Amino acid sequence: MKSDETHQLLERELAADDPWQLDGKPFERERHGQMLRLSLSNGSIRNALEVGCAAGAFTEKLAPHCERLTVVDVAPRAIARASLRTKQWSHVTWLVSDIEQFSRAELFDLIVVAEVLYYLRDVAGMRTAVGNLMRMLAPDGHLVFGSARDATCRGWGHAAGAETIIAMLSETLVEVERVQCQGESANEDCLLACFRNSNWSSLPFKNQS
Repeated sequence: MKSDETHQLLERELAADDPWQLDGKPFERERHGQMLRLSLSNGSIRNALEVGCAAGAFTEKLAPHCERLTVVDVAPRAIARASLRTKQWSHVTWLVSDIEQFSRAELFDLIVVAEVLYYLRDVAGMRTAVGNLMRMLAPDGHLVFGSARDATCRGWGHAAGAETIIAMLSETLVEVERVQCQGESANEDCLLACFRNSNWSSLPFKNQS
């Protein structure tokens, strides 16, 4: 799917009161509950990044546990709706950006990216996005990833899904835990995985002399 078509599709879907029924479906509540559990598995969160906020259903759950939270989404309407939903918190920063282009100099001790990367046009674009995320993940930081499986995503017209991206993440990160969420329909099938960045080479060098 081309990026312009994806942006238009997301904007149309976000016009609904509860897009993708993220608040209403038991499957989505279970998925978000597991995502939050994985996100909190390493204790307190100093600086977190959420990639893709939809209408803010998960942002609302994550924000109270973070000292700082940056939220990025390609759809301005998603940012507008999510920021309104979470307006009681002043420690959240909102950014409109394509994940293939997004980059920050700061490092995050938690990155959450769920049901996002399969929207990219091809596997090469997914790899670019994964590389961007790797560069922003702090040493010993955690990344929580979630997606429908490859077969499901391809049935929706996307290039790939969970298994393909988990394999990419595993090239650099250590997988800590994997969870399967299964709902009543064939489309309600999500793999969640929590990864740890065991690469300490990016820590600043300290002269001991």
